Amino acid sequence: METLLIGPLVILGLQLTWVSGQTKPKQTPPSLNIREGESPTLYCNDFEKTIRSLQWYRQDYGKSPVFLFLLALKNDVKRDRRLTATIDKGNQTSSLHIRDAKPGDSATYLCAVETQ
Repeated sequence: METLLIGPLVILGLQLTWVSGQTKPKQTPPSLNIREGESPTLYCNDFEKTIRSLQWYRQDYGKSPVFLFLLALKNDVKRDRRLTATIDKGNQTSSLHIRDAKPGDSATYLCAVETQ
C-alpha cells in the first residue's frame, strides 16, 4: 500500500498481514486521511475469541513492519507515548489510537493474530 504525505496531512493505511490458523480479522478503516493534531483510532475486528494474542505493527513505505504492541489478556491495554492499543476478546475487537497525529505517523498499520 502506498502512503503519501502532503503538507500537514497525515495518511494512515491499514492492511492485513499474516494470520495463523483460520482467524481472519478485518481492519477498518482501510485508509484514513487526517490533519496534523487529530487523534485517529484504527480497528481490528472479527477475530476468534480463542486467539492467543493480537499484535499491532507499523510499516513505513518500502520497509519491513516494526512491532508496536502485543495484546494477550482478555481486556488488555498497552500504551507507548502517543499510542494506545486495546483488545476486548469478548467483543472480538482491538483498537490502535494515535493521539495528536504528526506527519511522522504516516505509515501502514497492521494487525496480526496468533491462534491457540
